[in-house]
Amino acid sequence: MKPAGRAAAAIEILQAVTGRHQPAACALRDWGRAHRFAGARDRAAIGDLVHEALRRAASLAWRMDDDSPRALILALLAFARATPLADIAAMGDEPYGFGPLSAAEKQALAMPRPLDDAPDWVRGDFPQWLQAHFLDAFGDAAAAHGQALARRAPVDVRVNALKGDRAKARKALARFRPLETPYSPLGLRFAPGPDGRLPNVTAESAHGRGLIEVQDEGSQIAALLCSARPGEQVLDLCAGAGGKTLALAAQMHNRGQIHAHDADRHRLRPIHERIRRAGVRNAQIIAPHQPGKLDALRSRMDLVLVDAPCSGSGTWRRRPDAKWRLSKSALETRMKAQRELLRQAAAFVKPGGRLIYVTCSVLPVENDAQVKAFLKEQKAFSLLDWQDQAGALASQPQTAHESKTLQLTPLEHETDGFFIAIMGRAL
Repeated sequence: MKPAGRAAAAIEILQAVTGRHQPAACALRDWGRAHRFAGARDRAAIGDLVHEALRRAASLAWRMDDDSPRALILALLAFARATPLADIAAMGDEPYGFGPLSAAEKQALAMPRPLDDAPDWVRGDFPQWLQAHFLDAFGDAAAAHGQALARRAPVDVRVNALKGDRAKARKALARFRPLETPYSPLGLRFAPGPDGRLPNVTAESAHGRGLIEVQDEGSQIAALLCSARPGEQVLDLCAGAGGKTLALAAQMHNRGQIHAHDADRHRLRPIHERIRRAGVRNAQIIAPHQPGKLDALRSRMDLVLVDAPCSGSGTWRRRPDAKWRLSKSALETRMKAQRELLRQAAAFVKPGGRLIYVTCSVLPVENDAQVKAFLKEQKAFSLLDWQDQAGALASQPQTAHESKTLQLTPLEHETDGFFIAIMGRAL
């Protein structure tokens, strides 16, 4: 396919994303199935256009004074990819292009609205209704944090200490030129190659043998701050596919017991294969239909991890379409679930035990506000300083504000946006 055809395809796919509120991955998959003539390179290039437009949708729309899928792709070509106006016009006139430019489009491309006086939500490329939340979180730096969340993320992996060390994994993946992550002593980071593509590390034998698992460094830090010790009894209450369960098992050297549970059986299903691949022997899976097994753990756990369902605002680098599909009602639903999960988790922590609350969010209403409300309600618990649990980190993340909780962000730490709070139950 020519660039004009790829741009036209990207417009078509964006129409499915914005018009039908379809996840970008699903829209790209459906388009590929309906257009078998498109090769792997074409699909990859089209996917790049779609995701890049979604990352910058607010600022692209502002410059064009038009938020239609067509306007977003035209603005992307002109302002992000520096394609001359004459070349864009020629692309539109090609047989499989996106059609001739209108006079208004030519005017907007030639003289776009400046971003200097645009509001934070435009310059930061996040939904307008979240402006107050971002100002609450970041103040004058709201737009800068939004911009960091709009950039493309690298690929991070965690080395499985049950199978080897970072030096061994780095040697196995040397051709991708991995870098060591600065905070996690188990992490490797992969930047895009000369072709602009990120390596598919899940296709490597190091992944198949369980030596590595794909896991953002922020998530690795959250697991390390749990400080799971050999011999402990641990409950991963929202285990999902098991990323943190595997990390905790490695910390415990397969000694003690990890009970992995999730209310959604579909999210939990991949954990079985991952446990076998990683060589984990101390994990017990508690399915949603086994409430009796879960109830038997009450007041017995040394550590309970709540990796709570949330807005996912901290992961927008990887899922840029998610920020435009997030709604006020969805956020309120997540917040209600978080409160209920914290109450549920408290019942499993034994006296002297620890409760770790984690989200992949940068919104204070899901983070510090939830912790404060929980501590007000649960008098047996107190907030512990995350820095006292940071001995397992290679170096400590620096934060703009002193706090016993930790908020990681791509702007400050080059990780996804993770929030970690550690609470202890009195003896």
